[in-house]
Amino acid sequence: MTGAARLFFGLAIIYAICGMALGIHMAASHDHIEMPAHAHIMVAGWVMSAIFAFFYHLFPTINASRMAMVHFWVQAVSGIVLVVSLYILLQGNDGVEPVTALASIGFLVGMLIFAWNALPVLRSKV
Repeated sequence: MTGAARLFFGLAIIYAICGMALGIHMAASHDHIEMPAHAHIMVAGWVMSAIFAFFYHLFPTINASRMAMVHFWVQAVSGIVLVVSLYILLQGNDGVEPVTALASIGFLVGMLIFAWNALPVLRSKV
């Protein structure tokens, strides 16, 4: 695995460890206020990053493109800011809500970049 595929899979592993640790913490403390943050870490972080990694691994030409790396950095930065700010927001710190909103928009932009990268594959006959 190389390029964006490798970076996305490494990121996926980090998300999985963080999400599982948060889940164990919630279970041990019997405080599930962070369930939305946990769900975002596991689905938007672990699952989506792993899917992106395997897509780029399966299509090495796209993986080698500049846009694959742009996708990684937009998705990684906005995703990390999203889950951290969501965690803080759910703790009752409403002042971080604009950061969470901007990170959510950034995460959507990352998905749009992925669509830009991936849709030509669906249209091709290869």
